[in-house]
Amino acid sequence: MDRRRCPRVSAILPVRVWGLDAYSLPFAQAATVTDISSSGAVIQGMNRRVRPGAVLEVQLGDTRSEFRVVWIGRPGTPNEGTVGLESVVAEERFWDVDFSRCQLAAQG
Repeated sequence: MDRRRCPRVSAILPVRVWGLDAYSLPFAQAATVTDISSSGAVIQGMNRRVRPGAVLEVQLGDTRSEFRVVWIGRPGTPNEGTVGLESVVAEERFWDVDFSRCQLAAQG
């Protein structure tokens, strides 16, 4: 049984990410969102190492929002460069997706 709080939707969305890396150095880079929910996202292609708990700014198109790093993929594994994020601000419409409709469609 899935214990996630919110339904997830697979996606391929180009984003821009800003923040401080694990060495407290500022960075900005392009990445790809691969999974979204109303409360967070999974981003792949992170070139900079970040720490759980760090707050990153994510830009999709002209819209920006802050997200907290919940987990990071281990170096040397297939998940290297992947980061799990949780929204800092309750902005369910950041991704411009109606998650209730997606959940109904998935249930069939």
